[in-house]
Amino acid sequence: MQLLEHLRRQFAYDDWANREVLAGLKANAHASVRPRQLLAHILSAERLWLERIRKQPQSLPVWPDFTLSQLEAQITDLARLWREFLDQLSPTGLSQTVVYKNSKGEPWTSTVEDILTHVVLHSAYHRGQIASLVRAGGEQPAYTDFIHAVRQGLIE
Repeated sequence: MQLLEHLRRQFAYDDWANREVLAGLKANAHASVRPRQLLAHILSAERLWLERIRKQPQSLPVWPDFTLSQLEAQITDLARLWREFLDQLSPTGLSQTVVYKNSKGEPWTSTVEDILTHVVLHSAYHRGQIASLVRAGGEQPAYTDFIHAVRQGLIE
């Protein structure tokens, strides 16, 4: 499988997993605010990295306060934006460097490939935190394992 196709598949998984987490939060009337905050952070960070790649100004705080309906709108918009970006990205574009400043104002340079890998892993990390919090609250967290999505035919 070509690397770009692999990354497209990873982002399809990421979109599906974010939607699963949101559905779980909507179904849990007793959920604490922290899982919603973590999902908002996931989405804001995904947007921030895309803006860095595109050399656009940061449009959201790193830790925004989104309602469930705002989370849903962000997930939909981000899925479209990432799909559009990945569809126009060439294999040579993966090795392009992106110069940016992190949230502490420190200058960094990363390749597009490394950023894309980071986005997917960062999101999975925080979805794991959400699952732990939901479980600690006595509820069943969303089942967002990659292999589950593949086995069920939820991503190609």
